[in-house]
Amino acid sequence: MPKNIDVIDFGNGQPSLSLLPLDALRTASEHCMRRASATMLQYGADQGDTEFRESLAHFLARRYSMPIAADDLMVSGSASQALDLVCTRFTKPGDTIFVEEPTYFLALEVFRDHGLHVVGIPIDNDGIRIDVLREALTRHRPSMLYTIPSFQNPSGVTMSVERRDALMEISREQELLIVADEVYHLLDFGIAPPPPLAAHVREARVLSLGSFSKICAPGLRLGWIQGAPTLLHTLMNSGLVQSGGGLNPFVSAVMRSMIDLGLADSALDHLRRVYAERSAALCSALRDGIPTAVFAEPQGGYFVWVQLPIAILATPLQERAATERVTFHPGSRFLSRDGFADHIRLSFAHYDTPLLIEGVHRLARTISRNATHRS
Repeated sequence: MPKNIDVIDFGNGQPSLSLLPLDALRTASEHCMRRASATMLQYGADQGDTEFRESLAHFLARRYSMPIAADDLMVSGSASQALDLVCTRFTKPGDTIFVEEPTYFLALEVFRDHGLHVVGIPIDNDGIRIDVLREALTRHRPSMLYTIPSFQNPSGVTMSVERRDALMEISREQELLIVADEVYHLLDFGIAPPPPLAAHVREARVLSLGSFSKICAPGLRLGWIQGAPTLLHTLMNSGLVQSGGGLNPFVSAVMRSMIDLGLADSALDHLRRVYAERSAALCSALRDGIPTAVFAEPQGGYFVWVQLPIAILATPLQERAATERVTFHPGSRFLSRDGFADHIRLSFAHYDTPLLIEGVHRLARTISRNATHRS
């Protein structure tokens, strides 16, 4: 059956339709409409609905295993919208910012939209290289640093406790704004990552971005920003927020019911179980089908970051993979400069196990038949 599917797109970083909690959202919507007043259909508060932020704070406190204050939370339309808003309020065209190398390729597009000069700081198996970061700070005065600390996109790497502590020390010393994209933090496969950088919002210049796109459903377009009230005030004092009267009040009301009824927890725990199974299946297929590929098995998140067999280049491979009806994102998409030409990112979120295995078979055939050697 899987062989009849047209194209298997390993670049598809979203859940399959079967994983979307349609029944739970229907139940939450009905609950929301029964208990809420018509005010949820009006313009909302700049920071977001108070009752929703209180429910969200309780939800995050349970999942993060740490206290969360509703006053430290601001509603956003999504993590991407939040990142764009942060750039609008904390940078200006021509500013330098730091990113991890590699990093999320669409974040790079946001930074380009704002005319920012992007400087990459390499990562290793423990996260961002603090030694390189300190050296770069002697040559640049960045407006902010963008990091994905847990189950990083694309590498899957989780920043160690020591690196997190060192990064917070640098933030305090340099008054450097740290923008932590923590949308994958809650998607562990059984072993929780270190506490999120959100734990440091009152002691360092940290804005933590979260999203229900990854832990519930992308179409909700609902997320949050966690930070000290002074930083959140800067974000709220924007034309976008003030003209719109707050962001997404109706969906916030529905998600408040999802949280209060325990449905958000159930949906998240289901995703974690399924993604753990899919990740294991993809990695097993890679070991069997492409044994000379190099990768680390993820402990959470969406992605496997694969170094191709020696002398195989990702971009030419992608062109040839079309004949086998499989595609992926080449590593060069995730860099602020050229590099990682022999890496690819594979997502296991969108397909069930048989299709993941079939996709690897197609990729393996592409490599064996059309391997491109370095000149």
